[in-house]
Amino acid sequence: MATPYSHSIAFLGSSAFSFLTDEQFDLLRANGLLARLHEERGELFDPHPVVKLYVPGSRAAWLLSSVDPRTPAIAFGLADLGFPEMGYISLDELEALRVGGEPSVRQDRGFHPAKPLSEYARDARRMGHIVT
Repeated sequence: MATPYSHSIAFLGSSAFSFLTDEQFDLLRANGLLARLHEERGELFDPHPVVKLYVPGSRAAWLLSSVDPRTPAIAFGLADLGFPEMGYISLDELEALRVGGEPSVRQDRGFHPAKPLSEYARDARRMGHIVT
């Protein structure tokens, strides 16, 4: 799917993370670039999450909306490790989570974002956990 930003994200490269596709990583990077642009203009930028990650058998879940274009191993999103909070997430740390030598973090392939990240955060605070 072509977007007005396709020419800008073509150079971004591939994902180094087992739980993200190249396309998702490119979208996260594009959102990071847009977030910076909006911040410089003093504007609000509240994109839909790009991906939902989780650890099977636990409550741990993350909704990621962007990565820092200068430090692409740092994502921004909503994390729930027992209580939901917005903030920065180390993708390297998520990649390092292992059980039996295999990556622990999985992608929820059934997740289809329907609202901006701030609305997921509001609902998570109200319910006490991420609700998708």
